[in-house]
Amino acid sequence: MIGGKQVVNHEQVKVLMEDVLQLYGYDFTNYTKASLLRRLNQLCLLDNFASFAELRYRVVSDASYLQRFVEKITVNVTEMFRDPDFFSYLRAEILPKLGTSPFIRIWIAGCATGEEAYSLAILLHEAKLLHKSLIYATDINPTVLEQAKKGVISMADLKLYKENYLLSGGKADFSAYYTANYNWVKLNSKLRDRILFSSHNLVSDASFNAFQLILCRNVLIYFDTQLQSRVLSLFDESLDTLGYLALGSKETLRFSALAPNYSQVGSEKIWRKMK
Repeated sequence: MIGGKQVVNHEQVKVLMEDVLQLYGYDFTNYTKASLLRRLNQLCLLDNFASFAELRYRVVSDASYLQRFVEKITVNVTEMFRDPDFFSYLRAEILPKLGTSPFIRIWIAGCATGEEAYSLAILLHEAKLLHKSLIYATDINPTVLEQAKKGVISMADLKLYKENYLLSGGKADFSAYYTANYNWVKLNSKLRDRILFSSHNLVSDASFNAFQLILCRNVLIYFDTQLQSRVLSLFDESLDTLGYLALGSKETLRFSALAPNYSQVGSEKIWRKMK
């Protein structure tokens, strides 16, 4: 919006997404159009593009602008122990079952700045499973991955994260997991050492390992039905039999072609692959 006026319309979203696919290989064509429209208009406001033509010219002619474009198009909202009930269920019901494996491989798809990965590392540590676990945390956005690797969080967020941790069933002194430094805290290296942050595009990249647990929470809601189906098939290919798939609170496996092969466990959006 510029002065209350929408700069980009639905047809222009389609044109620009085709440009980005052809020039750079980033495929946003199956992201929900409403989300793309909103984010592109926000980008025009932030970067003072008065018309779609200005935005398109910058994206097409300036490859160095691509990183900012991707950063603003993708969704990077996260927090430590977000939805404490979900982490409480992981702690009480899922991790004990995973603990019977000789080695635990976990994939967090769409990890953003890494708060969910570090939260899971804390759960694994408290279950005495971290030493035999590896968390693969992936995202399409290189900027947030670099931030995630640093393991740094704002002091302003710490109160909420502590509350979430306690609500998730945490019993330890949360301050044992970080070192404070003025306006930010740095998470302990023992957590970071068990997390591998890397780039992965859910739209175009293939399966890269076999996992006992996959988390992809609040990502599929930004994809259309066709792309959701493709991504769920990727997760199915990547998940061991009897492994677990965790989705966001507004996401479901229920209407997928894969549903007969899975059984929902508990009241959270977690499914177990039965065959």
